[in-house]
Amino acid sequence: MGHALNNTIQDVLIRQKRMDGRPTLWLPGTDHAGIATQNKVEQQLADEGLTRHDLGREKFIEKVWEWKEEHGSTIINQLKRLGCSCDWSRERFTMDEGYSKAVKEVFVRLYHDGLIYRGNRIINWCPRCHTALSDIEVEHQDIEGNLWHIRYPLEDGDGYLIIATTRPETMLGDTAIAVNPDDERYKKLIGKKAILPLIERPLPIIADEHVDPSFGTGALKVTPAHDPNDFEIGKRHGLEEVNIFSEDGTINENGGKYVGMDRKEARREIVSHLEEEGLLEKIEAHEHAVGHCYRCQTVIEPYLSDQWFVDMKPLAKDAIDVVKDKKVRFHPPKWERLYYEWMENIRDWCISRQIWWGHQIPAWYCEKCEEIIVEFDPPASCPKCGSDNLRQESDVLDTWFSSALWPFATLGWPDKTEELDYFYPTSVLSTARDILYLWVARMIMSGLKFMDDIPFHTVVIHPTVLNPEGKRMSKSLGTGVDPLDLIEVYGTDATRFGLMIQNTSMQDMRFSEDKLAMSRNFANKIWNASRFVLMNLEDDDEFNGSFELNKLEDKWIISRLQHLIADVDQALDGYNFSDASKVLYEFFWSEFCDWYLELSKGRLYGDDKEEVERVKHILTTVLDMSLRLLHPFMPFLTEEIWQMIPIEKKTKSIMVSSWPEFNPKLIDESAVKDMRILQAIISSIRTIRSELNIPPSKEVDVMMKAEEDNTRFIKIYEKEIMAQAKVKIVEVAPDVGKPPNSAMALAEGIEIFMPLQGLIDKDKEKARLKKKWIPKEKEIEKLNAKNNNPQFKNNAPSNIVQSSTDKQVDLQNEVDKLKQQFDLLTDE
Repeated sequence: MGHALNNTIQDVLIRQKRMDGRPTLWLPGTDHAGIATQNKVEQQLADEGLTRHDLGREKFIEKVWEWKEEHGSTIINQLKRLGCSCDWSRERFTMDEGYSKAVKEVFVRLYHDGLIYRGNRIINWCPRCHTALSDIEVEHQDIEGNLWHIRYPLEDGDGYLIIATTRPETMLGDTAIAVNPDDERYKKLIGKKAILPLIERPLPIIADEHVDPSFGTGALKVTPAHDPNDFEIGKRHGLEEVNIFSEDGTINENGGKYVGMDRKEARREIVSHLEEEGLLEKIEAHEHAVGHCYRCQTVIEPYLSDQWFVDMKPLAKDAIDVVKDKKVRFHPPKWERLYYEWMENIRDWCISRQIWWGHQIPAWYCEKCEEIIVEFDPPASCPKCGSDNLRQESDVLDTWFSSALWPFATLGWPDKTEELDYFYPTSVLSTARDILYLWVARMIMSGLKFMDDIPFHTVVIHPTVLNPEGKRMSKSLGTGVDPLDLIEVYGTDATRFGLMIQNTSMQDMRFSEDKLAMSRNFANKIWNASRFVLMNLEDDDEFNGSFELNKLEDKWIISRLQHLIADVDQALDGYNFSDASKVLYEFFWSEFCDWYLELSKGRLYGDDKEEVERVKHILTTVLDMSLRLLHPFMPFLTEEIWQMIPIEKKTKSIMVSSWPEFNPKLIDESAVKDMRILQAIISSIRTIRSELNIPPSKEVDVMMKAEEDNTRFIKIYEKEIMAQAKVKIVEVAPDVGKPPNSAMALAEGIEIFMPLQGLIDKDKEKARLKKKWIPKEKEIEKLNAKNNNPQFKNNAPSNIVQSSTDKQVDLQNEVDKLKQQFDLLTDE
């Protein structure tokens, strides 16, 4: 659903700008999704009883390309089905030949600029995927765990230190105990040694300001090979780094008798042995955040490893400045704060991955002198010692490394192409907040570094799509909905429009399928209204948009059309897609169909040929302009109808027709005001009829009390009022009094009276109304007791509480309306 929302946003923007005469490019493509794709193919091999190692690297990569050829078009076909108007002739893939050239060029340049280095550091390791992950590829989940308080005996036999840890298995790699230098409890122990339980390794007790005296016991076990903070402490104090894990997450030879155990088994055994030896002080329940692999959800392991890194701080500075200088703007603006927080505290990016599918790092190792050679083309020999015994780095680059180059790599960079010169920088990026750091920030940094310019001027962060209960949509959790299934039920246009009308500037969007049903009804309304207009045109009709306005309803609908154009322009310029959708819906359904079509029928079917032609001309013009404004949201329906409209100088497709232009000279505010009065009168009479169950077919009398100006107005439009409200106006004057046994309504200062004698049985109707509201009041009483019950309010899920509250409000509104109808039947 998130992808459907995001791509609909992009298509709305590109279609509107294309129609507005702007040269547009929406270049489609996909990334190679290194870890995810390799996992998929490895699963297929596992079904055959094979591993990638059985095939070897070259054969395995061939297998992945086969999978890509079979399934890689799925996303593209889904985009086409959604109606995305991309330039399909320019489709790109992050591992196509030209793109791979750009990736290598960037890596080589960054390396020679001193911004890429190879180092032995703590990284996030996925034991399932057997690869490193960057910090922002780790998803942290709050887990109900424990704090194990372990006794570390002092070497001199004078007692022990108690240390609290959430991961007792990592104690096998402890190489020191750290305390805060200002912690009076431990000052006398600094410089002494403790003994590591179960392993019997002496551990120096050191002082370090990083230690938080308030956490646990204030004494910290230091495991430099398996914790990023401990790694830094270890560097400051020259501590040994003992790696206790193998790549698959099992204990290695440094783990003594626990070798070969997985992490959970080792934890159980270690805790059991600590208890047996009397070294477990206590166990406390403790909730803490645990990192998981963003692809397979395996608990990640902080792991000391040789990896390739990008030095991010020099790249981040300019990327921060362009946002502060408003060269790049976020919509909504609140996301700038999170952007700054991450960029100002940015850490070096681990870009190497221990998989085979991806861009193999263009680095070679000299087997003779261990020199590292980084070049675009494979070197023939080592530049340091001359040996030709070279081995290429087996790691590949993080997929996001290549994705960060998308704005310029897809346009031909590093070559200087016409497309690159013309279309870079691009204009707008629409994306989700969860890849603000993974992708958006890195594209900005890459664009500034290699193009000396921003990659886009606007970043639209769309809401996260949640299900009606407020849970994130996920197929694996059973909370997801496939947009293609929705398209089957509601159609593409209704699905798109339904998504857009829910797309507010809120952080989250609770998806409502009811909005899609509403949008399908709207599509049917557009179709039926268009069919009505077209069936009243002649084969040789052709209109040019030029006509004289001499009727109130004509002046009003053209004025409202201009207001609509301005409102849609303003909403889209501000990326307020819900606002644009709502004004389009309201104008077409209510103002055009419910009012103008109905008011114009008398002239359309009349004998005055000039008036007939004028109405046809206005109907065609308003329909034409409405379809153009709707086109970015509902491309298929609008194209189909527009092809049948007889207008001069028509383009071959609505998608390249001109966007409606706001013309303030066509707005007649006086007509808008008069029409508002006319609508209020007719609506008020219709409301009385509806509330009192007076059949629409029954003509009724009304009297109106109005000031002189309004009296003259009513008499001018008496025919329209009578036709639309099915009434006979008996009297209009400033001094009309309320007749006995009559209903009353107020419209724009005009008092409307409807005598009820002979229309309804007042007593019977009052009894009917009372019978309807009494059970509703009883239900309201029950709901009120439930909703004010603290146990329900505090313990029930928030969506259930809200639903119950909403139900009470809705019922109260129904009762209030029934009582208002009752009051209409009660004489003063």
